[in-house]
Amino acid sequence: MEKKNLSVVLGAAFLMATAAVGPSFLTQSATFTQQLGGTFGFVIFVALCMSIVVQITVWRIIGVSGRKGQEIANMVFPGLGYILAFLIVAGCLIFNIGNVAGCALGLNVIFGMDMRIGTILALILSVSIFLSKEAGKAMDKLTQFLGVCMILLIAYVAVSTHPPVGEALKKTIMPDEIPFMAILTIVGGTVGGYHPFAGGHRLLEGEISGRENLKKIDQSAMIGIIVANLIRIFLFLAILGVVSRGELLDPENPAADAFLKAAGVVGYKFFGCVLLFASISSVIGASYTSMTFLSSFSETVRNHRNPLSIVFILISGLIFLFIGKPASLLILTGALNGLVLPVTLLIMLAASQKKEIVGEYKHPRWLLWLCTVVTLFMAFSGIRSLSSIAALLH
Repeated sequence: MEKKNLSVVLGAAFLMATAAVGPSFLTQSATFTQQLGGTFGFVIFVALCMSIVVQITVWRIIGVSGRKGQEIANMVFPGLGYILAFLIVAGCLIFNIGNVAGCALGLNVIFGMDMRIGTILALILSVSIFLSKEAGKAMDKLTQFLGVCMILLIAYVAVSTHPPVGEALKKTIMPDEIPFMAILTIVGGTVGGYHPFAGGHRLLEGEISGRENLKKIDQSAMIGIIVANLIRIFLFLAILGVVSRGELLDPENPAADAFLKAAGVVGYKFFGCVLLFASISSVIGASYTSMTFLSSFSETVRNHRNPLSIVFILISGLIFLFIGKPASLLILTGALNGLVLPVTLLIMLAASQKKEIVGEYKHPRWLLWLCTVVTLFMAFSGIRSLSSIAALLH
């Protein structure tokens, strides 16, 4: 594979993976591990299986068609692309409020920095990527670096807690219950909302598209899935090692408390680094993906994407600075993304059957059926969990 293509393939994979690993990812993992114990391994396994089906489907349709998600949606049904773009951009803005807060909290943990000063510094760090003329290449390199750092830091803490791996494996296969809310939230947080589009759109802009590039598209999607799930598994084991000792996590910040109890002050500082890296990569991923959605509808956005990405980040930061972090946002956004996922999949399933979109490409029948099952399951889980989502809003 050419060096340029390899850089884009890895960049798209890590953009998707690190965009999914934000503050909500850390909070959700800690909260559900505390609630479910080893059964959370089953949730991760189900999410992994669904991730493969969703990511491969979405990335293939985007890649083969050479069109972005909103353009595909408009071809499936006129006007649908505008609805999809609104849902994705609105979700990204909400996510970014939590992401900016995560950056500030990470700096507070590492250096004891005041949250407001940390927020301003976080905004400077985040917008610096979009000040570069080669923003795409800078984004690729940064997300790869941050992704590897997160894996190493969390793996160290996981080893230090001596988690009950045998129990985790047993309950991954034979869970105590089928936790629909947890599955909806984790799948939504990993492949719902903007996450599958982030990598797919990056491949398009890196000029990797068409049936001849299917192998590269699949490779990029699978690398992204592996990276995101490696982080999830190590995080699960690290926290399980703590809660299996009978420790109760601080409900205000369960992930930070788990790292503190796992490895003392060093673990707490590691958590600050993980939170900072996860938050910055998520701010970049959400802002980038939002602009790729809006650019199809406006020449102004196409011609001024980097400045508008900076404005998008600053709006998120200002909302956090002056209003504060909305209650339960970090759990709620993952659940709401899970409700958006069936809409995304229905669009892609319909697109896969239209020659004017995918040409002569034939979506594998097994993938088509599995994607249909995932769509129905997520829709069912979403309906089952509406009462839980409503409770989070109060």
